[in-house]
Amino acid sequence: MSERTWNNRLIKWVDDRLPVFTILKNELIDYPTPKNLSYWWNFGSLAGVMLVIMTVTGIFLAMHYTPHVDLAFVSVERIMRDVNYGWLLRYIHLNGGSAFFLVVYIHLFRGLYYGSYKSPREVLWWLGLIILILMMATAFMGYVLPWGQMSFWAATVITSLFTAIPFVGETITTWLWGGFTVGNPTLNRFYSLHYLLPFVIFAVVFLHMLALHTSKSNNPLGIDVKGPQDTLPFHPYYTVKDLLGLGVLLAILMGFVFFAPNFFGEPENYIPADPFLTPAHIVPEWYFLPFYAILRAVPDIWFIPAKLAGLMAMAASLLILFALPWLDTSKVRSARFRPIYKQVFWILVVDCIVLGWAGANPPEGIYLIVGRIATAYYFFHFLILMPLLGFMERPHPLPESISEPVVKGAGAVAGGAAAEPMEKAR
Repeated sequence: MSERTWNNRLIKWVDDRLPVFTILKNELIDYPTPKNLSYWWNFGSLAGVMLVIMTVTGIFLAMHYTPHVDLAFVSVERIMRDVNYGWLLRYIHLNGGSAFFLVVYIHLFRGLYYGSYKSPREVLWWLGLIILILMMATAFMGYVLPWGQMSFWAATVITSLFTAIPFVGETITTWLWGGFTVGNPTLNRFYSLHYLLPFVIFAVVFLHMLALHTSKSNNPLGIDVKGPQDTLPFHPYYTVKDLLGLGVLLAILMGFVFFAPNFFGEPENYIPADPFLTPAHIVPEWYFLPFYAILRAVPDIWFIPAKLAGLMAMAASLLILFALPWLDTSKVRSARFRPIYKQVFWILVVDCIVLGWAGANPPEGIYLIVGRIATAYYFFHFLILMPLLGFMERPHPLPESISEPVVKGAGAVAGGAAAEPMEKAR
């Protein structure tokens, strides 16, 4: 039986047998949410909306795409020229990928700033990282599908990295290629996986939401909810904020779709793939650039060749985030009360931007030097600086509850408002 009596007979009949409406009401309407959440908490729901947009547009594009090396490039051009609103679907999908990664990266850095990876949210954090890794795999395979020059050579270079893995590298690479070179079997594999992985992401997102509603949302103060006085129902207070954020995101996305649709594209990828003509400089999409810089920054280390060392460093740059709940030894979650960590966090943000800049340029000269320094700092930040700060830093005092700063702020405002007429009277 449902926990609520529904006025609509049909809804009540269904809910008595399958309490889907009660679940939706409890988890999406009445769900108690910390009352002090800022707009930085919008990006989780925005990421969910972008996942839906990318999946829906991808399904329609798949109806017209031909996964064959002789026809893939032409089929994409046909989508752009002959399919009704095909250009719109492709440009939304193309630029939506960038918007999706931007939203997820902001969501991740917000978690780093406010300590959302700390107990009891470790599994929630891990699931978010798994979603990011699945997104990266999906995006890379999607980048190959147009079968332009950059698509072909990106697939060749990145998949060739697996050959550096001892004993099993050649086998993995041969399986990825479906043969002994990047060709039609490779394209078919990537097309199948690119279509499948979004549904895997949906499954992990469901687990992510389940973990969120089990461990409850973090908040800007990083302290636990003490009772009903610290919360608000999710609807309408946060659905309104989410809708505002969604409106801003869609306005920006549509701005790129209609006025700068190829802003994030590489000109080389509008040339059909040619296995006999290597581009002067292979550049991945912008959201891969920091990892690409790490990959190229590592030189030969003793008996480990640069190719394998770079692959290990790139993998470690993601895997290290899984250990973050234990690498951060501070008992305080939010950077609001950690004066040193707050500054160190922004240094990390700048470091990641610098890595992206280094990855967008050839691995030589100043670009290679800066890339190596930025890579060294990235690992220094997580492996050395964060553990030390937990012991050395003296955080500011935490408020007793979420409501305390709100009540004090309201009292200060009320006091100021009352004092103003008295000053005038004097």
